[in-house]
Amino acid sequence: MGDIVAANRVVMAPLTRDRAGPGGVPPKMAATYYRQRASAGLIIAEGTQISALGQGYLDTPGIHTADQIAGWRRVTDAVHDAGGKIVVQLWHVGRISHTSLLSKGQVPVSSSARAANAQTFTAKGFEQVSPARALSLQEVAGVVEEFRVAAKNAIAAGFDGVEVHGAHGYLVEQFLRDSINDRTDAYGGAIENRVRFVSEVMTAIANEIGGGRSGIRLSPVSPVNDAALDSTTQATFNMVVERMAKLKLAFIHMVEGATGGARDFAPLDYAALRSQFKAGNESGAWIVNNGYTREMALAAVENGTVDAVAFGKLFISNPDLVRRLKEDAALVSPNQATMYGGDERGYTDYPALDDRAA
Repeated sequence: MGDIVAANRVVMAPLTRDRAGPGGVPPKMAATYYRQRASAGLIIAEGTQISALGQGYLDTPGIHTADQIAGWRRVTDAVHDAGGKIVVQLWHVGRISHTSLLSKGQVPVSSSARAANAQTFTAKGFEQVSPARALSLQEVAGVVEEFRVAAKNAIAAGFDGVEVHGAHGYLVEQFLRDSINDRTDAYGGAIENRVRFVSEVMTAIANEIGGGRSGIRLSPVSPVNDAALDSTTQATFNMVVERMAKLKLAFIHMVEGATGGARDFAPLDYAALRSQFKAGNESGAWIVNNGYTREMALAAVENGTVDAVAFGKLFISNPDLVRRLKEDAALVSPNQATMYGGDERGYTDYPALDDRAA
């Protein structure tokens, strides 16, 4: 995968667990959690905000302070000691946030001042997100810089690279989709303008840490977080992938269909996108995600339509998922009640096959 050599084609997808400590610092138990799953060819660590204003959920980690970097260093050291590879997902939620999660007086920001019909997780539980304001041109440049610094911090924290969260209706998609973006300046309107923000973000990151250590997650048709379909979906993402290929990225992580739902939610030629990415970037990996079973994953790799497959919730409850897939062993379903927030229960206490036998 670019400059990252993976031991296998099983990827651990980023999974928000809402267990960060005060100040957005990953807790010590996170080192245990990720080390338990280090047999994955690549771990993509949970969404991690690039700035305080980029936070959208309670108790999610950041990578913009010295304490956060030190907390992540514990995690990367643990994964590397176990022989694994790990990148961090760089996250700015944009309008999917709540004023209670931000500094006093601040409101969520987005491409446009359009409130999302969505909820987020706060100290009071699930609440409607707060109305957002549009970023100024100067602020857009500032966010691009925050992504660059976050990538630099990720390398300082020991990560093997980064994945930018360009999916699920968060800030990157709030610029990409004309169903959200109503700007009339250089970042709105025509496809090239709407693609400008993600191009600038990924170029800044690639220049900072190298394209071969940089990746992006995309979900072109997923309706998550009130992200209605773009009017030019195929053309928009054709241009996105073309730009990403030129940067020689390590990977594109493609969510096929509706996240956690129908894989045929809306038509899109994923094969054309992959061909475009691979044409000028042979070492870049095409990672797919969303509802893959063992059989589907084996078939997709065998017929050459994908390079690797990312699994999400199954990695929560099966720390040794790679072995279980290899041996076609039984898979454990995760406990929804302990998925978000809390302590070690439902986090580091799922047993591996050998532990269960013992």
